[in-house]
Amino acid sequence: MPAMQVRPSTKFIKLSYALSLMLAAALGAYLKAKGPSDARLWWILGVPVGLILLTAARHIGKRLVKLEITGDRLRYEAGLLSKSTRTLELAKVQDVRVDQTLGQRIAGVGDLSFETAGTGSRIVIRSIDRPQLAADQILELAKAQRAKPDAGNATPPAHDSV
Repeated sequence: MPAMQVRPSTKFIKLSYALSLMLAAALGAYLKAKGPSDARLWWILGVPVGLILLTAARHIGKRLVKLEITGDRLRYEAGLLSKSTRTLELAKVQDVRVDQTLGQRIAGVGDLSFETAGTGSRIVIRSIDRPQLAADQILELAKAQRAKPDAGNATPPAHDSV
């Protein structure tokens, strides 16, 4: 069982669904009120349908990204048909960064990125809920892993011979 799991937020996805459905309802009500004389304008309902399809594609993409911390490992997974998995030692996490746009700050989400010792690439998870809390938890778990004595490198106590 993972000690911690982080996934992108769906707040903006839900908002996009709601706005698309409201647009479809408004256009449908307008066209219904105009009557059968404007039957050729019903194609305009394709706009909110297209927006809903684009939102659904973004929703699926966000649900296929996750970050799991289990024991002393951090695993980042992304993708559906071709999956990318990156597993890192938690003790090597050095830099955890939170970036938030104004809209993200209002919604309480942000981008979480981190870098480990010995690698030049960053892992970025976009639009997660409570990003600063997640960053603090990751840093605390990494600090706890670094503080653990390495059982494999422990030297046995010396015995004095008489």
